Amino acid sequence: MYGYKFARYHQVFDYYIHYLLPALSRIVLVYGGFLMVNFVIVPKFLEKKRWWLGMLLLLLTGLLFFLLMMVATSYYNGYLLGVYDTVRGAHMHFAKSAFITTIFCGVLYIVYYILRQIYFEYLHERIVVNPQYRKTIREVLMVLAGLEVVIALMFNDSRDAFRAMLYFGPVFVSIGFILYYKIIPDFKLVHHNQRLFIRDIALLILGVNFLMTMVIRAIRHGGGGFFPPALIFGVLISAGLVLPLTWFLYQSRQKQLVMVKNLKTALGHSTANMDFLRAQINPHFLFNALNTLYGTALQEEAPRTSEGIQKLGDMMRFMLHDNHLAKIPLDKEVAYLQNYIDLQRLRVMSSPDILIEVNIDESQCEHEIAPMLLIPFVENAFKHGISLRNRSRIVISLSCNAEQLFFDVVNTVHQRPENDPERDSMGIGLNNVRERLALLYPNRHELSIRHTANEFFVHLTIDVKD
Repeated sequence: MYGYKFARYHQVFDYYIHYLLPALSRIVLVYGGFLMVNFVIVPKFLEKKRWWLGMLLLLLTGLLFFLLMMVATSYYNGYLLGVYDTVRGAHMHFAKSAFITTIFCGVLYIVYYILRQIYFEYLHERIVVNPQYRKTIREVLMVLAGLEVVIALMFNDSRDAFRAMLYFGPVFVSIGFILYYKIIPDFKLVHHNQRLFIRDIALLILGVNFLMTMVIRAIRHGGGGFFPPALIFGVLISAGLVLPLTWFLYQSRQKQLVMVKNLKTALGHSTANMDFLRAQINPHFLFNALNTLYGTALQEEAPRTSEGIQKLGDMMRFMLHDNHLAKIPLDKEVAYLQNYIDLQRLRVMSSPDILIEVNIDESQCEHEIAPMLLIPFVENAFKHGISLRNRSRIVISLSCNAEQLFFDVVNTVHQRPENDPERDSMGIGLNNVRERLALLYPNRHELSIRHTANEFFVHLTIDVKD
């Protein structure tokens, strides 16, 4: 394609020297210049308003680009040395061509930079947040990329491939979208009629390609001989490539929808399970609290009983209004915890051998937490750690930092009678809270439980920062 120009002016044409290496050099120059400007000069100097050094680097880069482009052009268009009467005239042509290329690349980068800024300012967040935008753009790009490769392989001349893509690109994209959003869904979800499905596909492919071929004929002012090959080409590509590719995309999308539906179903089961676990905790504690108040009322009539009833009322109010929320302020959870501990202190107030120590530092606990997560550990400590006949000790500690909550419970362990049905039990609440932590804070909590012959230790860390 290029050797005849050199032969016309009695010059020896070398494929590598006069075509391949200059062409590769120009591609490398354009790409290297783009990398230098886009990733070094603009972000590190111009965007940071280091104007003088940035403009100097930009000028040097442009000058180097111009000189190397001129050298590559002198080899690529070396036959011009035979066209011009003087070598100077040929070199002036090479310089003008390199200068125009340099200016064109600069203008092209400016357009690219403006479009990129517009995209990140107005479109990027919407595309990232809205999956429908991402899906549509991805599918369009996949279709265009596949068609471009196929058409490029079908033509020897790149100009013919470009014209074919320019003419028939909108046709193929239109057919693909109509198939994807109308014809295939109607067949799969509505009528299930194969004959009707084939008829719709045939009418769509023939009709759209016929209309586009008529438009191309009008644009090119061509004769009737151009019409049949263009129509056949469009129909073959539409039926042989666009149709199966669209079918594949639709089937893949349906599999994704089924997967999402299954995940939502699993999430619904998990939510229902959490609600059930919460429901288990509430009656379990209420029975314990009522038994405590009953015992207190037998020992002393007014002061302690009224105090206990007030605290129980506060706790029931918490369970009615806050317990079913997804998250509550941590201070509400702590207040519920304090009321529970105070109720238990009422029960054991007459036992000097029982020590209950509470260390709560709320100075940095301005977080939110799922309700009823801490009380099961305290409940378990009082249930298994208190003995009216032996020395007993319970230590409860809570603190926070900017991102985490730290909760510790230590209690003594007492041997239960052999016939006690809860001898080996760790309590309903403690088992429930394990499951709730796994559901609510996966990979965001650390629960450590260990025990010796005389003591039981619980340490809980939760990453409570959203």
